[in-house]
Amino acid sequence: MFRFKQFTVRQERAAMKVCTDACLLGAYADVANQQAAPRLLDIGTGTGLLALMAAQRNPTARIDAVEIDTDAARQATENAEASPFSDRITIWHTPVQQFNTAPASYDRILTNPPFYTNHLRSPDAAVNRALHTDDLPFGDLLTAVDRLLHRQGQWWVLLPPYEMDQLTQQAVRFGLTPFQRLQVQHHANKPFFRHITGFSFTSQPGTDSTLAIYETDGRTYTATFRSLLQDFYLIF
Repeated sequence: MFRFKQFTVRQERAAMKVCTDACLLGAYADVANQQAAPRLLDIGTGTGLLALMAAQRNPTARIDAVEIDTDAARQATENAEASPFSDRITIWHTPVQQFNTAPASYDRILTNPPFYTNHLRSPDAAVNRALHTDDLPFGDLLTAVDRLLHRQGQWWVLLPPYEMDQLTQQAVRFGLTPFQRLQVQHHANKPFFRHITGFSFTSQPGTDSTLAIYETDGRTYTATFRSLLQDFYLIF
């Protein structure tokens, strides 16, 4: 169980647990669309973490979250129902490839996708599904985003640097271009291990920036990290 300031995430039945980089995506991605009731989609919601963070950050958003794994979908549903945002979050137990909704209907899409391809497999099928691209290869993910994202909307993705480069190369074929990127490192003396990138169909203002989670002692959170997560983490 992971307790945040406004909600709790139970995760005993989900293969993908709450992790720092996913929390960064939830806190950094632009979900503050100025429409009266923007629509958001979380692809591969797992525990429901990103949907819950988006609901906290945008009090008028209506959020759909899709999850292919049965246990994770049930856990996400329980987490959403137990939260203060239960009337605005709907969990769908379905692969996004089969998710039927009005085309180009989402103002924001958030994704923390599986990215392993040829890595050693786990004996746990749910872990494999969460970590490996078999059920959601980048081509299928891009096809879904192309179908579901409003032409003026934004898609925010979390991936390691190499996989983000691969995704970006494929995204161009769908007319999706990166407009903002956050490069994440454990501390200033470590290489970047995650990229958070915003994609859109249109030219949008944005900048590249970097974030270190810890000071160089490897234990003290940086002021930038604390500022980004202060609305969520109890320790802040």
